[in-house]
Amino acid sequence: MTVQAERPSFVLPRERDAAAPPEARGLARDEVRLLVADSELTHARFLELPAHLRPGDLVVVNNSRTMSSAVDATLAGEPVVLHFCTWLDDGRWVVEVRTTQRTPYPAEGLVPGVVLRLPGATATLCAPWLPGARRLWIAEITTDVPLLMAAHGRPITYSYVPQRWSASYYSTVFGRIPGSAEMPSAARPFTERLVLDMIAAGVALTPVTLHTGVSSPESEEPPSPERFAVPASTARLVNATTAAGGRIIAVGTTVTRALETAADSSGSVHATDGWTDLVLGADRQARVVDGLITGWHAPGASHLDLLVAVAGETTVAAAYDVAVDTGYLWHEFGDSALLFGAGRQLS
Repeated sequence: MTVQAERPSFVLPRERDAAAPPEARGLARDEVRLLVADSELTHARFLELPAHLRPGDLVVVNNSRTMSSAVDATLAGEPVVLHFCTWLDDGRWVVEVRTTQRTPYPAEGLVPGVVLRLPGATATLCAPWLPGARRLWIAEITTDVPLLMAAHGRPITYSYVPQRWSASYYSTVFGRIPGSAEMPSAARPFTERLVLDMIAAGVALTPVTLHTGVSSPESEEPPSPERFAVPASTARLVNATTAAGGRIIAVGTTVTRALETAADSSGSVHATDGWTDLVLGADRQARVVDGLITGWHAPGASHLDLLVAVAGETTVAAAYDVAVDTGYLWHEFGDSALLFGAGRQLS
């Protein structure tokens, strides 16, 4: 049966874009605001998260580490920025070309055979990566890309963050395995002290890996395929927690996508790795995840469909209405939400 649901519709004032990390506003990472949407809406600070969880809950985190994926390049002599999104099994890379103003490069200027010049290397565009879209391209790179990024790269940023910040601002406390083009930002507010507070409160943590691609704030594109892995130990913990009546809390849309990809139709999670192209939404609701810790997503973002798949249209719409009305900040340096669902949808 098709479930009818809509992503929330709202207008985001420009002043709600978090233009700098909370540290620049005099806050610790875990002092950003947290809106909890359960049976009612509650305003809190992120460091109060353990008070909104229960002993026996399981928090699943993403241990992917952010790469310095933006590298300066030239295209036909014109300065551009090349974003390295993900690597393919044949050694090529998926890339995105941006202008120096951090807007998408005009599509008519991107065709197979176009060569971009990088520091000590070149990138040759081969073909669009996704059917019907020309934003992301498969490219052949004439150097070791991780070494290139280490020497010349910086974190990917967008126009709402005018100042450049070092890579440390784009890290999370859980990041261990390099591979994300952009920060798995839902985990940014976590600190070591908060993790210890959660454990002391009887809340368990376990990892998955999902290497994030690049976001698409200018378009209505669905999420791109992403590399992921759900280890056997995490699958066992998720299934045991569910069987015991505990809740599965995903830290971010990345973790939600990984867990739901690894779930069968009964909601049981299995050790899985590879690529996921799962799109959660009205036709595929959450089977595993009971709650979601997330940042605030831009109007029209496809991530909003995933939030609805977990928490339901009514809860998500109410949370966004309140967040807009009460001054919450958006994007990777902004505030957070904890959204609980009405129950898993099994089929």
